[in-house]
Amino acid sequence: MLRWNFYFQGSLDCLKLRGHLVLFGQSSGTPDPVPVSALSVKSLSLTRPTLMHYTVTRDKLLEAAGELFENVANGVLRVRVNHKYPLSQAAEAHTALESRQTTGSVVLIQDASL
Repeated sequence: MLRWNFYFQGSLDCLKLRGHLVLFGQSSGTPDPVPVSALSVKSLSLTRPTLMHYTVTRDKLLEAAGELFENVANGVLRVRVNHKYPLSQAAEAHTALESRQTTGSVVLIQDASL
């Protein structure tokens, strides 16, 4: 079973009756076609949004970005930094990302000696 299929089925299994599954991104691979019958078992719904459709114009992009930054500033959203690397270790940070040794955000910070 492909990794995507494993996570997809697990996500469906977690949903309650009339649940709604949102698939965003494809870090575990390109999604396979979904059999509609898999959704009918619990009257589930599924959506697969693409960010570009919500930011199709510069005005829409600026509006969404403004709302995001406002929510961060007001504490509605919290930015969690999972991994910090000094800038001098940027190569190590990239290696960790490429080898899937990280989850969440990875931030490069200025070296203390600079």
